[in-house]
Amino acid sequence: MAFKCEEVEKNLTKLSFEVSAEEFDKAIDRAYYKNKNKLQVPGFRKGKAPKAVVYKMYGKTSFYDEALNDLLPGAYEAALKESGLDVVARPEFDVEDVKDGEPVVFTALVTTKPEVKLGEYKGIKVPKVDYTVSDEDVDKDIEATQQKNARLVSVDDRAVENGDIAVIDFEGFVDGVAFEGGKGEDYELEIGSNTFIPGFEEQIVGAKVDDLIDVNVTFPEEYHAEELKGKPAVFKVKVNEIKVRELPEIDDDFASEVSEFDTLEEYKADVRKQLEKAAKEKAEDEIQNAVVDKAVENAEFEVPEKMIENQIENMINDFAQRLSYQGMSLDMYLQYTGQTLDSMKEAYREQAVKQVNAGLVIDAIAAAEGVEVSDEELELNLVDMSKKYNMELDKLKELISDAELEGIKKEMVFKKTIEMLYNNAVVE
Repeated sequence: MAFKCEEVEKNLTKLSFEVSAEEFDKAIDRAYYKNKNKLQVPGFRKGKAPKAVVYKMYGKTSFYDEALNDLLPGAYEAALKESGLDVVARPEFDVEDVKDGEPVVFTALVTTKPEVKLGEYKGIKVPKVDYTVSDEDVDKDIEATQQKNARLVSVDDRAVENGDIAVIDFEGFVDGVAFEGGKGEDYELEIGSNTFIPGFEEQIVGAKVDDLIDVNVTFPEEYHAEELKGKPAVFKVKVNEIKVRELPEIDDDFASEVSEFDTLEEYKADVRKQLEKAAKEKAEDEIQNAVVDKAVENAEFEVPEKMIENQIENMINDFAQRLSYQGMSLDMYLQYTGQTLDSMKEAYREQAVKQVNAGLVIDAIAAAEGVEVSDEELELNLVDMSKKYNMELDKLKELISDAELEGIKKEMVFKKTIEMLYNNAVVE
């Protein structure tokens, strides 16, 4: 494939590549066959008009966009492979003028991996970290399990109190007009959780089942919806149900229900054991993080802003996906918490910078040390994954794409390199 690389600025390259006129024509035909049953041509039933007639009536250019979208991914991957560029962020694509019977030239503005000049990374001195587990820690863990195993019981002989779960219908109005996203039915709101707009939950306290109340709040000035920023709003709220948590007694029966042990004493001993294991792992993680931080500090490199933006976007997408599992969209979350997308991005920025920096330095150390993952190590990892997902190993292998397999290997190299740094650190 013909391609051309032009450095725009440091770590920013314009990659130009082309697709032949013949391939473009085939893609146009694929777009035509995909859409022909949707096209109405006078004198013909849908899907029965000859291609030449359709092209004459609608214009061949009407299929260009779909044809270009069809060709771009494969052409880009091929050009990227031949160019040898190490791209570290999503590219910005463009296409030059498209003419019938001529090759199509695409361009991709790509961010390339910056060069890292390593400093000292072996024998790094870091302070020792140690965590002890107290009786109070054991009790708190058991109490948390007690809370998780609480039963929700409806009460109708009293008003809503802090800590209750109020099941409510609500609709919000600004200047007497209902606004988008401000309505909900049978929403379970834990009073005191601060998940709604400041001031909302406090006004539910004191309401009884079937009460209709007006909740007056003011949207924060930094609210994500421009039309609601700083605006006073009234929520019409109906209390459908009040639920309270009924906690089980912490005794032998409780221990046998929440664990494999028959007595509370045995259960407590196991909780302590698990907490001590977690404390040890936490200490090791903190030491590893300190070693990585020092290796990053000792290295010299410049991170392209696009890498940071890309990492922030990935983090927000991951968060949005976790929200979706709870039945909530990112827009709803922003609305209820009074945040904006920009403020969320800023909140993630420090963590994103740290992750990108660590990734670049660890990759450079792995390359310098020749850290690799053997076939045997990869196989063992896949076996562990199959057990985790309760799936046959062969079935798991069928489902994992080549790109995903490379991602797994890269993650293993990353962890292996950190272990190497940790084992060579001086902990004192």
